[in-house]
Formats: sequence, C-alpha cells, structure tokens
Amino acid sequence: MIVGTAGHIDHGKTALVRALTGVDADRLPEEKARGITLDLGFAYWARPDGQVIGFIDVPGHEKLVHNMLAGATGIDLVLLVVAADDGIMPQTREHLAILDLLGLTRGIVALTKADLADEARRREVGAEILAALTGTCLAGAEILPVSSMTGEGIGALAERLDDLCRATVTRAADGRFRLAVDRSFTLIGTGTVVTGTVLSGHVTVGDAVIVSPSGLEARVRSLHVQNRAAEHGQVGERCALALAGAGITKEAIGRGDIVLDPSLHAPTGRIDTQLRVLKSELKPVGQWMPVRFHHGATDVAARVVVLRDEPIAPGETELVQIVLEKPIAAAAGDRFVIRDTSATRTIGGGVLIDLRAPERKRRTSERRAELLALDTADPAAALSAALAGPRGFVDLEAFFRDRAASANAAGEAIERHDLVALSGGHQAIAMRRTTWQRFSDAAIATLDAFHSERPDLQGMGQEKLRLSLHPRLPAPLFAAAIQRMVSAGAVVLDRAWLRRPHHEVRMTPEEERIWSRAKPLLGEFNRFRPPRVRDIAREFGIDEKIVRRIFRLVARRGEVDEVALDHFFLAETVAEMAEIAIDVARNTEDGRFNAAEFRDRLENGRKVAIQILEYFDRQGFTMRRGDWRRINPNRTDMFAKRAEPAQAPIGGDASPVGRPDFKSGKGRETILGGFDSHSLPPISHSPVSQGARR
Repeated sequence: MIVGTAGHIDHGKTALVRALTGVDADRLPEEKARGITLDLGFAYWARPDGQVIGFIDVPGHEKLVHNMLAGATGIDLVLLVVAADDGIMPQTREHLAILDLLGLTRGIVALTKADLADEARRREVGAEILAALTGTCLAGAEILPVSSMTGEGIGALAERLDDLCRATVTRAADGRFRLAVDRSFTLIGTGTVVTGTVLSGHVTVGDAVIVSPSGLEARVRSLHVQNRAAEHGQVGERCALALAGAGITKEAIGRGDIVLDPSLHAPTGRIDTQLRVLKSELKPVGQWMPVRFHHGATDVAARVVVLRDEPIAPGETELVQIVLEKPIAAAAGDRFVIRDTSATRTIGGGVLIDLRAPERKRRTSERRAELLALDTADPAAALSAALAGPRGFVDLEAFFRDRAASANAAGEAIERHDLVALSGGHQAIAMRRTTWQRFSDAAIATLDAFHSERPDLQGMGQEKLRLSLHPRLPAPLFAAAIQRMVSAGAVVLDRAWLRRPHHEVRMTPEEERIWSRAKPLLGEFNRFRPPRVRDIAREFGIDEKIVRRIFRLVARRGEVDEVALDHFFLAETVAEMAEIAIDVARNTEDGRFNAAEFRDRLENGRKVAIQILEYFDRQGFTMRRGDWRRINPNRTDMFAKRAEPAQAPIGGDASPVGRPDFKSGKGRETILGGFDSHSLPPISHSPVSQGARR
C-alpha cells in the first residue's frame, strides 16, 4: 500500500511519518536546516506480516503544491494531517480539494500535535474537520488524535494502517506498463535510476521500455520494489528502475516523464476532457484561459478551450479541450488538476477522455455526443458507447493504446462484440456488424440509384460514393471497405469506377442500331486508320454530336478507345497495335524505335502513327525521349494481354534520368513511368484491374 500525506505547512506530516517508520523523509540539506519539507520525501515501513507500506511525504507550502501534486500520483490511501492547535488552514482546504479532484476516496485523518490541545479543543477541531470533509471524497473519514512528541495515538494509527493495508485490493496488472517518474538520479555502479509509482501493468528485469514523451529507448537493468530488490514490479507499487540505453542519463529523464511499454509511446498535445471548476474559484473559466496543467508528476503550461459558448461558472462541470504547450504522455481515464499561472490557487480538475482531440469541429453536437459516450471509466463500456455513437466506428489500436490496455484487448473486443474490422494505410478500425450492414446497404442503394439515374455512365466515382455515405470513412479505410464488398460480390471495381455487378452501360435501340452500322467501319482493313467521328456522321447523314456521344458510350463499355480527339479505335485493334510496337522494339538492337518504324509496320500515315504513339505515351505503355521510344517493361500487359512479356533488352532500363548520354546507358536507374513525367505507376495484375480492359 502507498500512503500519501497531505495538509498545511508545519502541521507535522514529516514528523508523523518519522514517528511511524523511524525514517526522516526530509532528504535535502535545506529541508533539515529550515525544518520544512520542500520536495517529495519517501519512507518504507516493513510490517510484521511481510507487507511493506510506502509513504510519500509532500510539502505543505502553497508555493509547492506542484510538488504535492507530483506525490499524489498512484497513492492508495490519504493521510490527511491537521494540527490540533491550528485546525483547518488554507492549504488543508486546497489539499483536500485536490484529493477530491484526483478521486482519492480512501483516507484517514491524523489530528496531530494532540498534546497541545485539551479535550474541548480536540472536539472543536474534530467538528471543523468533519464539516470540511462533508461533500468531498473523504467524507466520514476516521479522525485519530496523535502526537509525534509524546507518542500518543501512534500505536493506534499504526494498527489502523495495518488493517487498511490488509484490506487493500491488489489492482489488476493485465494492462501495459506505465511508471510516473518523480525522481531521477545516478548511483555509482548502477547508473541512471528513476523512481515512481507504477500506474498500470507490470515490469520485469530485462524489459525494453521507452521514456515518454522524449522517446528515449531503454532497458531495465535492475529494479527495486517498495525499497527491496526484485525481479518484477506491478501496478500500485513504488519502483526504482535502473535504466540502460543510448542517451539515458539523469539529466535526460525528469519528473513528469513516463516510463512505459514501447507500444504506448504516443505523446499528445491536445486532450478533450470534463472540467469541474471548484466552487471556491473566484471567476468563471473562459475561452483560451492560461493555466498550469498537472497530470501525474507533470506540470506544463496549457490553455483551456471551453466546448460551448458560455464560460464555466464556479461549481460547474463542462466539456473542455486542453491545449498543452508541449506534448505529454498520458492515458484516457487519468486524473488531472489545473491551477492558475501564478501557482497561488487550484482552479479545478477532472478525468481525461480523449487524447486525440481534434483541432477543428471540436464544438459540434456530434463531437459532444461522442465525448459523452467515451466519458466512462470502464473501457468495455466506453468502447460499446463509442461504437453506438455518431461516428459509428472506432480506431481500435488507438482506443486500447490510449487506455494502456493489454496487447490482446483489441482482438478480444472484436470477438466479444462481433465487430467488423477494416485496415488501410496506417489505421485499423472496427464497427458493429449492424453498422457495417447499414453502410454496405447504403453503398449498394446509392449505386443502384446512380445507375437508374445515369444508365449511360459506366459507374460512380469512388470519392463521390465515399462522401455520400455514413460513417464517412478515411480514403484508405473506404478502399478496404470497397474491397470487402467486392469480395462479397456486391460491387465491381471497374478501373476508376464502382458499379453493381448487373450494371452495363445501356444505349437506346436507335443508338445500338447506329453503333452496329458504325462498328464494321472501324475493323478489317480500316482498323489501323478508322474514319473519324465527322466522317461517319457525314456518311450516315446524322448529327456529329450524336455519333460522338454513341462512341463515348461504347468507350465506357470498353469496346473502343479514343486514341485522339474524335478518333476511336476498336479495343482489340489497340491491343494488336501494342503487340506490333513490342515486336518493333524487339527487332531493334537496343530496344528503341521511332515513329517511322512503327508507321511502316502499320502501313499507315505518319500523323496517325504519331497519334497512336502519343496515346501509348499517355498510358505509360511507351516511354519517349526526343524522337525515340522504348516499351515500358512494367506495362507490357496493359494492352497486348495476349503478347508474351517483353524480354529484358526490350526497353532496357527506364529513363537514364540526369544523364545526357542516352546511348551508353551507364548508371541508369529504373524509374517507373520512364521519360514521360505524366506516365502512370505500374497497374495491378489483379483480376479486377485486368478485367477493366475487358
């Protein structure tokens, strides 16, 4: 059990710890000289049953409340000290308010200097203490009169602490390891040592850890638990870790750092939370108010963004965003306290809700509903509420990382809640199966409506569909969702378009009749020099616009390609010309050819041959430099799917970028897309992409 003292300056906190344990927690020369505690003190008390009770002795001066806050991290029991001669003092009330904000519900009150007060005074101060405790987390706490000078009540207090220690429930250590650093020093023969309370998880000698937020990597060389050498430490215990690693020094690690499991290292500079403003605060908390933010042993400057239009009045609780001056390591569910910038008073505090708070749209009703759903101490309940919230999905990795949950928590959640998981880019999300069904049904309905309204179009653009659905998934995750729907046979990915499996570009009977007349004109002997749109329109005696529209509809069906403006070639002819280009390149010494050589094989005019080659350039099938071209070896199957892959010499390496000597090829580097900066990256050889040309 870890016991933390609290109370006004000079009320006998350190003397009481010394009377109980025999250890003087004042370790600094100045503390001994002045007789007051300036920084955290530590004492360990071995009990007859083998337990060790650790004491964290905190300073009581108003200027040193930041040190008191650092010591309040992770304690199991509060020992509130009130001197019988003085009674309740200002720092007693502030310490009590801080303990309340930190949610510390187990405590005992020591009425110190009892030898200086008679029974009447003791009763008077006792009544004053009970009144001060009313409405706080320590309401109804037991009050024991003690005297460090005469020894009165020390034995009774010791027995009560033993009882409370035996009743302390060991916290579950199934989370991932975090230790809040309150001291860093060097020991000869050991190296850099950090001490602190383990906030979650467990640690073993030899474990790899990270010091956050700096990101320094380290290894645990040895450790002490409750002032005893050990191989293993866990949540709720005070540990001293001897760390080894590049850059690990006592100067590199300071109070407020967190030593943690490497998977938890994700510092944050913007946190959404509920802020409870103390009733004692003199004025409301308004927008962008500067404060000192205390979390664990961390003390950092921050600003408060109120997530509503009105300021927060004293005694109110409201959602806020804390914008930190520098990132910190934290976990959702951790407690915090804010004080004024001059360090003279405590303003309020609360519980951290979301460590990945957005900078934009942070005050919308949807965001408010999401935060209220996440505002629960139980991770399982928070996950369930978030899944049912307005967003509709949860980033599982971030969700459990930010709660320091166990490594297998995400997998267990997927099974327990029957979730549908999607991963794309560097993100993985999950949603309820019912949410996924609504999402996929909406996508299918949207595509069906689009096909009904625009039967002449091949499909709907992916981005347009993404923006029309809820939840609106990030693009990489939307691509993963589409692939899931493609695998289920509900959707077809047709090049850049999405369509339903049954959908085909449809033309009117009259348009089909015109196309059936025009198609023969593009084949047979005219296939390498088909007539243009205007020529066909003139021959048929119909409007040129009608012919152009029909040809572009047929192009969407994949039957023709518009090689040049209003110049359409049958798809099989384009494939045949691609095979010819490969063969022309194969029959040259260095795999390069010019327009004249290609023209001669087609027995065509130079102008049309150049238009065809420029079309191949735009598609990345050929790579041009000056008057010469090579075949892009990564695109040989783009058109000529029946052709054998080009041999290595054909096209050779891609562009000799940065070298004026084209012929030598010395020092060439393969750059996909070749000479033409507009060339595309290699296409996928998946059945979906290959089917795009069919």
